[in-house]
Amino acid sequence: VPPNRSLRRTGTSDHNFHIESRAIARHVLRKYKPELLVGDGSPESAAAVDVWLEVEAHQHHPVLVAITMQCLVAPLLGNATDQDVLDENLGKLRKVLEEYEARLSASKYLAGQSVSLADLSHFPMMRYFMETEFAALVEEHPHVKAWWEELKARPAARRVTEFMPPDFGLGKKAEQG
Repeated sequence: VPPNRSLRRTGTSDHNFHIESRAIARHVLRKYKPELLVGDGSPESAAAVDVWLEVEAHQHHPVLVAITMQCLVAPLLGNATDQDVLDENLGKLRKVLEEYEARLSASKYLAGQSVSLADLSHFPMMRYFMETEFAALVEEHPHVKAWWEELKARPAARRVTEFMPPDFGLGKKAEQG
């Protein structure tokens, strides 16, 4: 276990521990809502859920984190925006969004016609990214935009958003500091 993750563990009744949010989500869904892990229910759809979770983890999430850190977090901390980091990651994001547009032009959701963890796992960082000046990149892709609009309109997403302030709660701390 990497030292930076050794204290952030979620235990299970069988005393196994999960330390990564996607692993935790899979565990909870296997127990309480397994249909979100299998998409439309076919083996192909279940495999598509796994594939798109990997795409989110390794292509989508890292670029959104980098962009969001530069656009939202750095200014809150009094740091300058690193334009090189932005440029590099905006280029990567454009390519990723093209992949998503192609996929979502063929199906309503990433793993088929039913919402799955593959879709829901995108919500946290997308929520913050859409607060940046680069949100228009999503809007340039009609199928990605429709998919995002549907995800954020879900009742659970609306509830979660209440606990996800655009300033990550740092604005109030900075004012008090």
